[in-house]
Amino acid sequence: MLDLLTDPAGKISYRLDGQLGPRNEAQLVLRIDGTLSLRCQRCLEGIDYPVKVRSLLELVKDEEELTQEEIEDDSRDFLVAQKELDVVELIEDEIILDLPPAPRHESCALPGGVQDVEKVSPFSVLKSLKGKAQ
Repeated sequence: MLDLLTDPAGKISYRLDGQLGPRNEAQLVLRIDGTLSLRCQRCLEGIDYPVKVRSLLELVKDEEELTQEEIEDDSRDFLVAQKELDVVELIEDEIILDLPPAPRHESCALPGGVQDVEKVSPFSVLKSLKGKAQ
């Protein structure tokens, strides 16, 4: 994830809790909060992006036990239960899923560009030729 950041010194805090769901299924509740410095896709400068992730993950034995209806249900997320869970990888994946595809400031200029330049129509030359032809 470091290649998405302008400054690796961001701050992230997380909490991971286990619980049983309404149908007695094992679940993980993941909360992530913090701020990351992403690169603005327009001006290439840093932009502080607030991270606030709330994920409820149902643990399943394997993906084959899921029905097509469960897979297509966007309101639920599933995670295959393992003996050991790489929590750092899980957190990183959830943050990446939360990031905007093209982070941008509300208003900024392109690198090396000038914001308030009057646009000249390529047809303005034709207008001047029209006056000479008559």
